[in-house]
Amino acid sequence: MDEIRTKRSFFADAHEFAVVYNLYESAVKQLALKFEILNSEFNVLYDRNPIHHIESRVKSFESILAKLEKKGLPLTMEAAKSGVNDIAGVRVVCSYIEDVYRVAEMFERQKDVEIIRWQDYIQTPNYNGYRSLHLDIRVPVYLSDRTEYVGAEIQIRTIAMDFWASLEHDIRYKANKSTLPEGINEEMCVCAEKIAEIDRQMQDMYKRIKASEQEKK
Repeated sequence: MDEIRTKRSFFADAHEFAVVYNLYESAVKQLALKFEILNSEFNVLYDRNPIHHIESRVKSFESILAKLEKKGLPLTMEAAKSGVNDIAGVRVVCSYIEDVYRVAEMFERQKDVEIIRWQDYIQTPNYNGYRSLHLDIRVPVYLSDRTEYVGAEIQIRTIAMDFWASLEHDIRYKANKSTLPEGINEEMCVCAEKIAEIDRQMQDMYKRIKASEQEKK
C-alpha cells in the first residue's frame, strides 16, 4: 500500500485531518463526561459509584485503514465514517454486573444520544468467551458553526470482564497466530467462564452484605 497516496485519499491536507480528528476526539470527551456526571450523581444519591473507571480513545489512522481493509471497504474517510463504528470509543468499567445494566439504562435515557445497536455479550458471550455490553451510538458534537453527529462505540463491562479481555487480547491477538500452542482457544474460554462465575459470586456477596446492613439498621 502506498501510504502517502492512501492518506491523500483520506484527507486533502493536514488541516483536514486535524479537523476530523478533533471531531471524534470531541465526541469521546463528551461521552466520557456524560458517564462521569452519571457516576457522580449516583454517588450523591446512593453513596456509591457504579463506575470504577472510564477509558476513551480515537482510532489511529493505521487502525482505521486496517479495519477498512478487513471489511473490504474503500480506503476513504467517507467509507470509514459510514462503515467503521468504533473510530471513537469509550469503555466504561463497572464494579458489578448489575451496575453494567444500571449505567446503560441511565445513559439510554439521554435524549441527545441515539442508540443504533445494542449487543449484549454478557447474556450471550462471544464465541471466544468475551463478555461486555456494546452500544453503537450517534452523539451530537456542537461546533462553532454547525452540529455534527458522530458515531461511536461504547463498551460497558465489569472489572472482571475487563481483566479477561485485556489479557486475552495480549495473549492471543498480539501473539503470532502460528506459534500459539494447541488448545489455547479452548483454555481461554474455560478461563472466561471461571472469571464470570467469580464475577457473579462477588456480586452475590455484595448484595448479601448490603441486605445484612439494612436489617441491622
